[in-house]
Amino acid sequence: MNNLFEAGDRVLLVDRKDRRYLVTLVPGGEFHSHTGVVDHDELIGSPDGGRLRSSRGGSFVAFRPTLGDFVLKMPRGAQVIYPKDLGPILMLADIRPGVRVLESGVGSGALSMTLLRAGAQVIGYEIREDFAERARRNVDAMLGDEELHRYDVEIRDVYGGIDETDLDRVLLDLPEPWQVVPHAAKALRQGGIILAYTPSIVQAATFREALEEHGFAFPETLEVTHRSWHIEGAAVRPAHRMVGHTGFLSHARLLGP
Repeated sequence: MNNLFEAGDRVLLVDRKDRRYLVTLVPGGEFHSHTGVVDHDELIGSPDGGRLRSSRGGSFVAFRPTLGDFVLKMPRGAQVIYPKDLGPILMLADIRPGVRVLESGVGSGALSMTLLRAGAQVIGYEIREDFAERARRNVDAMLGDEELHRYDVEIRDVYGGIDETDLDRVLLDLPEPWQVVPHAAKALRQGGIILAYTPSIVQAATFREALEEHGFAFPETLEVTHRSWHIEGAAVRPAHRMVGHTGFLSHARLLGP
């Protein structure tokens, strides 16, 4: 990977108070903040991880954004699945290069780009055209055109059925994922994995009941919390703020007859 920023690159600017700004570099462009102006031309050609100052003396560090950085700062319509849940989803659903994944709903594309980054082939069902288009743009912005050939988003309601067969995974971020379970049981290959992300434990419980009725086994429901620690010399303590509940992850595997 080229270590120097180029026009069109996404750059994460981090100030002295750890405030983060996602910028797309454009020749002649400017980034404005309360600490002054940063010229894009000063960043183009500079190295990843370099330091610079704004017109009013503000200090910034410029990085290529990680996937987690991009998910938190990218344009969004629907609420995104947070990075603390995206990593476990990759493990629980055993996402690896070549697996065929049906994802619904696509939302702003956070899960899509995570799956594609791991090498999966992703088929998305999304009922809203504006969400689907935003997801495509975000995937393109983070991963580039070369990944779009493994990403196919259809405007359709997964509650009405799944056309694909012999899928490896079905991943759901929907209000009523239990409605999809009968369709997933027909669309998944034997041994395939289904996973649903649900904000409410009542949703998770209803989803689990549907799994039991349609041949899925080894179900598990969990949530992931994220607590940072403050470490400064001898002062070591948990951070005052933490990312607690965001959603429940429920998954299971499809058994044969």
